[in-house]
Amino acid sequence: MIQKPYVQLMARYNEWQNRSCYREAGRLSDVDRKADRGAFHKSIAGTLSHILWGDQIWMSRFAGTPPPRAKSIADSSLAYERFEDLAAERVRFDAVIAAWADEVDPDWFDGDLTWFSGATGRELTRPRALLVMQMFNHQTHHRGQAHAMLTALGMKPDDTDIPFMPGL
Repeated sequence: MIQKPYVQLMARYNEWQNRSCYREAGRLSDVDRKADRGAFHKSIAGTLSHILWGDQIWMSRFAGTPPPRAKSIADSSLAYERFEDLAAERVRFDAVIAAWADEVDPDWFDGDLTWFSGATGRELTRPRALLVMQMFNHQTHHRGQAHAMLTALGMKPDDTDIPFMPGL
């Protein structure tokens, strides 16, 4: 289904796109970042926090990294009061994802993962490769929402197309 080079590419893409969104979000006032803009996680800050939460919960399952500070999806958008703390943790955790992508054994993708899903309230088992794709798809989905909110405010995040990623 997927191979290690895909995971490495997506980890780099994630890092690039996060730098872009956080750069532009960092130019806004805290009030603008936290304003309810009608997105699923309401605000730019809430959406960016939720993306980080999703990455941390999946990586805790994939690689045994510490779980996120927020204990549930409902709390995921409220995990960081200060944008500076959220941004610093994002940079730190992007390095964790990139290192995992570089170090993961290619055979790891062939197995299944069993975990308790808070979203469904039950234990699930799914192919690891599928779940890794879900992590990257989740990032892209919600980061697209953040990108749209930033653009609506006149900010200029980078293009989101993989072929335009620097270094390709």
